[in-house]
Amino acid sequence: MSQIRELCRERTTLEDKDIQIIEEMADFLQIYADISQADVFIDCPVPEKGAALVVAQAHPKTAQSLYHTSVVGQLAYAKHEPAVLFSLLSGQPVIGSRGISQENIVMQQNVVPIQASGRIIGAFILEQDISDKVEQEKNVELLMETTEQLSETLLGVAMSEGQVTSLMHEGLVLIDQEHRITYTNARAFDLLISVGNEAPVKGQKIEQMFFGKLSKDLLLQGGMFCEELQMGAVSLEVKYVSLYRAHQAVGGLILIRDITDLKEKEKQLMIKSAVIKEIHHRVKNNLQTVSSLLRLQSRRIESEEVKGIFLDSINRINSIAVIHEILAYEGLDAIDFREVVERIGKIIISSAAKPDQTIGINVSGAALLIPADKATTLALVINELIQNSVVHAFSSRRKGFIEIELFHNNQFVQIHLSDDGIGIGDYPASVLANRGRLGLKIVETLVKEDLCGILEFHDYGLGTEVQITFPISEGLMHDADKNSGR
Repeated sequence: MSQIRELCRERTTLEDKDIQIIEEMADFLQIYADISQADVFIDCPVPEKGAALVVAQAHPKTAQSLYHTSVVGQLAYAKHEPAVLFSLLSGQPVIGSRGISQENIVMQQNVVPIQASGRIIGAFILEQDISDKVEQEKNVELLMETTEQLSETLLGVAMSEGQVTSLMHEGLVLIDQEHRITYTNARAFDLLISVGNEAPVKGQKIEQMFFGKLSKDLLLQGGMFCEELQMGAVSLEVKYVSLYRAHQAVGGLILIRDITDLKEKEKQLMIKSAVIKEIHHRVKNNLQTVSSLLRLQSRRIESEEVKGIFLDSINRINSIAVIHEILAYEGLDAIDFREVVERIGKIIISSAAKPDQTIGINVSGAALLIPADKATTLALVINELIQNSVVHAFSSRRKGFIEIELFHNNQFVQIHLSDDGIGIGDYPASVLANRGRLGLKIVETLVKEDLCGILEFHDYGLGTEVQITFPISEGLMHDADKNSGR
């Protein structure tokens, strides 16, 4: 019996016909490795949640391998290799996912699912060493910083030697060590005239050109500074840098820029931002008013079933109101979703838990900044899941605990929600959603259609665990931890 067949029979969920396909692919693994000059693997699904088993591996003979030892028989976990697990669950390929190998080498993964009879039976993985590329990227960033500093030095030398051009958008003025003008380009001449100065002449004190508004102390202090001056209806940005020769100050260089249009645009943006924040504030107030009206109406209803429907609607409205409340006070395009989860958890537990119940909740993981529209979708999803735990998982218990963890890297976001309740049964998400619970149907629809993600439910006898995985779309901002890999 081959090693692949033995591993698959003992540790994976594959049938014999699936194992045969994996074996046939493994026969060509060395050829793939040599042609691509990369390490190649085949991983197969296992009963353990969030993991896959490495059943085959080939090192390239035409290039340096990333590995010194075999990893066949080892598990690949979602936290370290999200691309592999996402491909196994979704059936979609993932190209260019970065990570860190078990031997601490920066690598890039390309993952393609292996399908048979409409089922995913494994994943073909190609890994390449990109440590040199990452090092080059770091060197480029360092070079850009060095180039910027060098440019300032060369400009200072050129100006001090009189090699200046009048073809500049900014006004340029050179002064000597006594702060007297030694040179003025055409743009500086026009700008100074436009704010009411007489024509600047060589030998004139620079303080006179700005009616004493340019700080004399800053000029005496030397070095480099930037000031914004309001001259009537004109706004000017004045930058100053001292010029040295043989470690002795020989004068200074002043750049003058007309920022009147920029200031006007900033003013308009501030007005628009204030209006948008006010709109979010009013939307939040309106949602809370609707929530209050529904709560008053529910008190007049005797049917517990109808009261439950009202409570579900109230919590959904409050979850959306949380998003608008944050946008109203912070005025940002992106929202820290961890803060949203914490607020929603407190709201639901206080409204849905019974008076004699003690239910705790903990939110962990790194901060996750996401756009407002995605935040609204996720807020509704989290609302339904927490509410489902409070109402159903702890229906016959006086105590309970809910744990929510947020994970993300440069390509995927994962949200784990688990409780220690009575359990939900180990069924696929689609089956649970079709068993009559509107909340779970809402969750499935939002995750699959709005987030293009995967929803999983697991019951291990100690409660229920829900895992949501979705790709990071363009515009999703995050503080990704890149220390992930095989």
